[in-house]
Amino acid sequence: MKSISQRDADGRNGQFEGRFLVAMPGMNASIFAESVVYLCAHSNEGAMGFLLNKPAEMTLAELIGHTDFGKASVLDEASINRSAGPVRIGGPVDEHRGFVLHSHDYAIETTIPLSEAICLTSTVDILKSIIAGTGPTQAAIALGYAGWGAGQLEQEIRDNAWLTMDADPDIVFADNHDDKYPALISRMGIGAANFFPEGGRA
Repeated sequence: MKSISQRDADGRNGQFEGRFLVAMPGMNASIFAESVVYLCAHSNEGAMGFLLNKPAEMTLAELIGHTDFGKASVLDEASINRSAGPVRIGGPVDEHRGFVLHSHDYAIETTIPLSEAICLTSTVDILKSIIAGTGPTQAAIALGYAGWGAGQLEQEIRDNAWLTMDADPDIVFADNHDDKYPALISRMGIGAANFFPEGGRA
């Protein structure tokens, strides 16, 4: 009998786009242990997503302060940090590049709609808007992203490295990182004793 993950992986390619990947409790692969990933792209060529529950050792004000326009600005650190919450580690790929998942009330030419509730902007213009107080009402700042090559994610799901579930925008934008993983595991109604992971390569 196939596991939940194996049945998921047998479906059409691209079906995981816009969904959560929730690491199996037995996954011990560094940053992906007990991780929640929002998968924003999935195709025959591979997949891309952002970790949602791994805080970076940097505030948003500190991140902006490292930019050229931030150095030239007088920053209200408390206000900036409240506007988008803590910076997250988005993944191990391109980890010095910033990405912003955000609500639909902000859009520029480079903004990519990902769902009815979530967009992606990866240019410094959105950081400038946040400084100016004209940014999105909800935002999640990530450094780097998680990436998979062709067929790699599907294989990891068949190997029971990940569970998949519908994405919840409230989880995407929430600041309580420590609560996200246990909340989603509990929401699925399956205890850790029910899992028989074979290990993943994410």
